[in-house]
Amino acid sequence: MAALIRLELVKIFRKMRTYIGFGLIGALVPLVYWGLSFAGDDMINSMTRGLQQNFLFVGSLFNGWFVANMVMNSLFVHVPFLILLVAGDILAGEATSGTYRILLTRPPSRNTIFLVKTIGAVGYTYALVIFLAILSVGLGLLFFGHGDMLMLREDGIAIIAAGELWWRFLLSYFLAGWAMCVVASLGLLFSSFVENAIGPIVGSFAVIILFIILGNLPFEFFENLRPYLFTTYTDVWRKAFDQSVDLAAIGRDVLLLAVFFLLFLGVAWNIFRKKDILS
Repeated sequence: MAALIRLELVKIFRKMRTYIGFGLIGALVPLVYWGLSFAGDDMINSMTRGLQQNFLFVGSLFNGWFVANMVMNSLFVHVPFLILLVAGDILAGEATSGTYRILLTRPPSRNTIFLVKTIGAVGYTYALVIFLAILSVGLGLLFFGHGDMLMLREDGIAIIAAGELWWRFLLSYFLAGWAMCVVASLGLLFSSFVENAIGPIVGSFAVIILFIILGNLPFEFFENLRPYLFTTYTDVWRKAFDQSVDLAAIGRDVLLLAVFFLLFLGVAWNIFRKKDILS
């Protein structure tokens, strides 16, 4: 099993498309930080203008933690597409390259192969999220320093103490990685249907966009539909930055995401195990 997993990871990281996500994040984060270096203090002053008459703010609230959180909120709209570039190709790519017949006639069972493919997709997902975490937090603290973090909320502004931020960010990136694993499992499901990687990538991303739109429509029917859409729970990582972290609410969302993860994988596995190796 270890040898198969290692082989699968080698196959994933030998493809150029695997590095599109890393390259995009590696270029975009420094560029965003460069732009923020010119406008950061003005942004903070604008956010706290209504409070400066009644409160005294000591130190700089524009720091590495603040910009890392901004990047998280911005990039996690686009990270699902970067995940699908690999997850959508992980099964369909075998058909495109003509290796399905060789792969499925080797001694490892289809169950083992599917498990290895799943581990490969999850491994890539967390590798990308960890890369984003190291780059955004590392560069943020290096160039902007550290301190308390300002959070803009619907009901006002909250400030999280510097001493709490390290574990909050660790928790948020872990939760974000888990949410992206559900996205990867959706890509794996679409990848099991077809023999070309473009279809799974576009189809999976279209489903995500559709679910996000439906989940945000301000009508009673769609509000009742929201609990059944997995995109409702993919922002669970934001709960790590609540003033008081509700572990029960986080645990509920994590379990619900696990249900969708297993559902997508279950359907994909059922299709994969019945796939005709002569096709």
